[in-house]
Amino acid sequence: MQTKQISNITIKEICDLADINRSTFYAHYANQHDLLVAIEEEFTKDLVVTLSKYNFSKEDEALQMTEKLFEYLAEKSDICQILLSENSDIHFHKKGMMITQEYIFKNKISNTEDDPETYEYINMFLVSGCIYVVKNWLENGQNKTPKEMAEIINMFIKLH
Repeated sequence: MQTKQISNITIKEICDLADINRSTFYAHYANQHDLLVAIEEEFTKDLVVTLSKYNFSKEDEALQMTEKLFEYLAEKSDICQILLSENSDIHFHKKGMMITQEYIFKNKISNTEDDPETYEYINMFLVSGCIYVVKNWLENGQNKTPKEMAEIINMFIKLH
């Protein structure tokens, strides 16, 4: 997926790279998309376990949690770059948006009962923007520290 879209990767290529035979592959996955979903789910599960260690409702922990998120992404940068690349599928981006909304923005963006639709648009804008900030940060070789990135993200949140 570093060089081609998932739909253009053959089972033969996967088996050759993994040094397994086709029957072993098909014993676990129906196709290359099944494999990608499994990789995405494993990554997402690990990320949620990591993020669940923090109490996101406390203001003083929000910056620390965001910093820990960037440390995690830096540690897993190879897989993150692939899963966020144009060669992946949109489902991972949507999962990323849901996780970001749940763990970063859950208690940070005012939810006005007067206009919940506006809240949804603001939230969607901030979450999708943060995902592309992460993507750019990874592509640029993590040119800022996780702490600096956490401060940038928290600044975005405060500006809304």
